[in-house]
Amino acid sequence: MKGVRISGSNLVRGGLAALSGLLSGFTALAVAELASAAVRPESGPITAVGGAAIDRTPAAVKDWAIRHFGEDDKLILQLGILATLAVLALALGLVALRYRRIGSAGVLIFGVVGAAAAVSRPDSTGFVDGLPSLAGAVAGAAVLYLLIGRLTMTRRPVAEGAESGWDRRGFLIAATAAAVASAGAGVLGRTLNGQRSENAVASRSGVVLPQPAEAAAPIPSGAQLRVPGISAFTTPNKKFYRVDTALVVPKVDANSWRLRIHGKGVKRPLTVSFQDLLDRELIERDITLTCVSNEVGGPYVGNARWIGVRLSDLLKEAGVKPPSRGGPADQLVARSVDGMALGTPVDDVMDGRDAMLAVGMNGEPLSFVHGFPVRMLVPGLYGYVSACKWIEEIELTNFDDYDAYWVKRKWAREAPIKTQSRIDTPKPFGRPKAGTVMVGGVAWAQHRGIDRVEIRVDDGPWRPADLAAQDTVDTWRQWSFPWKATPGGHTLTVRATDRTGEVQTEKRTKTVPDGASGWHSVVVTVD
Repeated sequence: MKGVRISGSNLVRGGLAALSGLLSGFTALAVAELASAAVRPESGPITAVGGAAIDRTPAAVKDWAIRHFGEDDKLILQLGILATLAVLALALGLVALRYRRIGSAGVLIFGVVGAAAAVSRPDSTGFVDGLPSLAGAVAGAAVLYLLIGRLTMTRRPVAEGAESGWDRRGFLIAATAAAVASAGAGVLGRTLNGQRSENAVASRSGVVLPQPAEAAAPIPSGAQLRVPGISAFTTPNKKFYRVDTALVVPKVDANSWRLRIHGKGVKRPLTVSFQDLLDRELIERDITLTCVSNEVGGPYVGNARWIGVRLSDLLKEAGVKPPSRGGPADQLVARSVDGMALGTPVDDVMDGRDAMLAVGMNGEPLSFVHGFPVRMLVPGLYGYVSACKWIEEIELTNFDDYDAYWVKRKWAREAPIKTQSRIDTPKPFGRPKAGTVMVGGVAWAQHRGIDRVEIRVDDGPWRPADLAAQDTVDTWRQWSFPWKATPGGHTLTVRATDRTGEVQTEKRTKTVPDGASGWHSVVVTVD
């Protein structure tokens, strides 16, 4: 019985075919990057496909990704897309060695998929967004067809039974040329896309925030407890959490930025520029923001000093009345430059709380990741219904007529922040020494304020914690408790009561549809 004979030459050609597929994929992405510079950076295939994947991912899966990967969730998604494309490119190269046209056509199909993803995005500007993916696919298919041709080309007659010849020199030259040209195209595209953002960077560098007409009161000296391990009362900008769907952080030129206010019940539609906002009366407020994806005891909450324009003033100028005063619109839809749409109750925006269009954060212009040039804030509401970054449009409508981005994905229409508390120190599974151990953390119930925090050790009674001075009802509040720790394993549990008398519920719920609830506990072993 004769075995199947696999020649060394065929193995080499198979490896080079797979390499050809990988090179064709690299060419496609590089040319698409260059082409996106002529359209807009967000039209690139990785961004488009990644954005489309985020749009179509179930809320529970998104929540899982945020919980496990945190702010690296977008990087993980991009790496996953690249890894998948690499595997598919290798496979197409092997297919093309046997079926040259089919393999090359496969590259074109992926270009069509990328183009479809680009034009389906909420921020799509039309069919032109699909051109980078298509241009890249054509270039990638051409490279694969050319390289496979060199692998299947017989340069000279061969004797019967001998291994087939192929154009080794021609393949090496073509592959090298394709790699160099693709790398050049990719670098040029990245450079051109970078230059597009230079105006935005320059506009931010030139911003000088005016003194607010209503400055925030000084933070009480007792608001920051001297307990090692407790969160800082004011969260530094670089440590402030970021949760959004933008794979590419928008970089908007403040000089060309405009905000349009229109819709139902708007008697006088407005269009304002960034300078228009700076020229208005600004307010400065300490406000704690919370992401609805924050698990019990999670990190997605932070406090900052914001400066901006009262949103209610702009709405009143436009002739808007809340439903409670006879206005026809009950929902304010805020849209960002990346296509995100958030829906906020009009009554909440105009009930006297410090809802604002923020232009500054902790004494600086907003950073790009936090929404420069302008973002919206509404104290007391989770970010997904209130904290629109890179805002460019406000439309007044009704909840019955329009479902915003997250509502379409099974999140609640309205989402007031739940009363929550967190133990910052000791850390879970910590090993403090026996004796007095300072337990400390933060509690929040924005727009209601924290009235009491209690600690329980194991199954013992609830004991009152010492509260730090309160800044405002819109900020979190620190607390501490001197625990007489005894050796062994212990469970520490915290709960808070807000100023309406509502006690933080023990019932554990997931973040979907309107935020997590339950008591935060940590397990420690006392030495």
